[in-house]
Amino acid sequence: MTEFVKAIETKSISLELANKVLDAALVKGKEMGIPFSIAIVDRTGNLKAFAAMDGAPVLSLDIAQNKAFSAAAYNRATHEWYDRLKDDPPLLHGIVHTPRLVIFGGGYPIKLDGELIGGIGVSGGHYTHDMQVCEAGLEVLQEITQG
Repeated sequence: MTEFVKAIETKSISLELANKVLDAALVKGKEMGIPFSIAIVDRTGNLKAFAAMDGAPVLSLDIAQNKAFSAAAYNRATHEWYDRLKDDPPLLHGIVHTPRLVIFGGGYPIKLDGELIGGIGVSGGHYTHDMQVCEAGLEVLQEITQG
C-alpha cells in the first residue's frame, strides 16, 4: 500500500480583512494625534495592506513592516522577545543577525479562531503607543468572532 503525504491546509488574511484591521488602526492613530505607519502582512510575512499617516517618520515605514513580519514569522508579539532574550547572552547577541526581527513592542500576530493568518506592525510613536494602535486594529477580529 502506498502512503501519500497530505498537504497542510492553512489560512491567510484576506485583503478585505487586512483593510478593516488597517482602518481600525488608523482611527486609533488619528485619535492619539501621532502619525503612524501601519503594516498588515499575510501569514508568510508578505505585505497585504499598508498606510503611512501624513507626517509619519521615514524610518517608521520599514520598522512597521518589520514588526508585522516578525509577529507573523514567529507567531509571537514583538514585545515578548526581550524578556526571552535578555538573560540568554548567546541568543541575545546572535539574534541581531536575524534580518527583520524586531524585539520591542508594536507587532502582533493576527489570529482568527486561534489560527495564525497574518501580522500587524505599527511604528511612529513610543512602542507602547504603537502597541495601542495594533490592539485597536485587532479589535476588528473580536467583532468578527463575536458575530
